[in-house]
Amino acid sequence: MDGLSVVASELLEQFPEERFFAFFGKMGVGKTTMIKELCSRLGVRETVCSPTFAIINEYTTDQGEPVYHFDFYRLKNAEEAFDIGYEEYFYSGDWCFTEWTEKIENLLPEHYVRVEIDEQNGVRTLIATIIDD
Repeated sequence: MDGLSVVASELLEQFPEERFFAFFGKMGVGKTTMIKELCSRLGVRETVCSPTFAIINEYTTDQGEPVYHFDFYRLKNAEEAFDIGYEEYFYSGDWCFTEWTEKIENLLPEHYVRVEIDEQNGVRTLIATIIDD
């Protein structure tokens, strides 16, 4: 396993009961790449790519579980999240991975895993924390 696979596996092992992971970080820091690897670890066989224009992509694990991948980069305001019916996905209990979560942070569920990715001088760090407001 390469380093990214190890990190993704450890993230899933550290939070085995969690299904909602909200990613934070600058453009190009690796949010989509990490979500691709998480999907791979979950058994998604479809091509995983950033849903920048669609806002949401849906995948299926090899166990038949839905995985929702959101990219809120293009949202002009949080109201647009209501237009896609975000609540139905966020509160489904299914796997949810969000990118550009800063744009809809006030809409997040009370309980989720906050994943912050940072890059300094070519070195990436990932900090994952349970949020339980």
